[in-house]
Amino acid sequence: MSQVAVPGKVNIDEPRYDQSTYVGRARHFFITTNPLNLFATGHQLDEAKEIVERYRKGDSTLNVTEDRLWRAKQLYDSAFHPDTKEKMFIIGRMSAQVPMNMTITGCMMTFYKTTPAVVFWQWFNQSFNAVVNYTNRSGDHPVPVKQLGLSYVLATGGSITTALTLNSMVKKFPPLIGRFVPFAAVAAANCINIPCMRSREITNGIPVFDENGNRLGESTRAATSAISQVVVSRVLMATPGMLIPPFIMNYLDKKPFLQRMPLLNAPIQVGLIGFFLVFATPLCCALFPQKSSIKVTHLEPELRQKIEGLPHPVDRVYFNKGL
Repeated sequence: MSQVAVPGKVNIDEPRYDQSTYVGRARHFFITTNPLNLFATGHQLDEAKEIVERYRKGDSTLNVTEDRLWRAKQLYDSAFHPDTKEKMFIIGRMSAQVPMNMTITGCMMTFYKTTPAVVFWQWFNQSFNAVVNYTNRSGDHPVPVKQLGLSYVLATGGSITTALTLNSMVKKFPPLIGRFVPFAAVAAANCINIPCMRSREITNGIPVFDENGNRLGESTRAATSAISQVVVSRVLMATPGMLIPPFIMNYLDKKPFLQRMPLLNAPIQVGLIGFFLVFATPLCCALFPQKSSIKVTHLEPELRQKIEGLPHPVDRVYFNKGL
């Protein structure tokens, strides 16, 4: 039986599972990206936030078990931004990644042969990515609408150009090769979209903290590290669902049942991609710690000197890498 959560006893400012290990981070993200979190009502989310905030304030009248406290914290983490504490737009939450991406990716990989279909689904995918990147941006500074629009246009243009160019190049190759074009377009777009969306962080830096959460300043090098980690995670997240199903679908396309019922093509691809994304999303989010760190010696000179001049200097600072 779970014990009552005594204020100050449980550190809910850190995930329940050890984030210094990959397994601990994976367990955390399996919970955070769970699509079932999307079904939580506004009342349930507000209740979870109230429990978390009351516990943080040391409210001795709060009578919840440790399990109930952790459930509230996990639901809170799935819906509220870690820096701004604002409730995130529902399709921008990590719990929406699997259902949204399986649908969009499945359609991109089903309707990849005609130019109108390529343009539409690449545009639709980048529209969704723009929402996700904006919702999960690192730091506590809002992204200007102008910057949001620029990154959206560049990423959409990059993905469409990549897809159409590769489509024209692979016409002479076996049909299987053409099925990999959407993956190349998505990877190219991620390499454009995320840095563009977060370019302000590269210019102005993101907040860095000591291990106790004390803010030490803003670092552009920490921002560069954070963005690089996110790009790698996003590309790898898409890899299993976009590289394995083409082989399966290429095999099924030759079977009589799919030739008789071609409308099953899209649902089968969506289902296959969904299966891979259920695992790839949390496992790739866990590749790098959410609370990433960088050595003080690797920071820009001005910030390094500031930190080294403190009464109790530290040798490593921490930052939220974003998602």
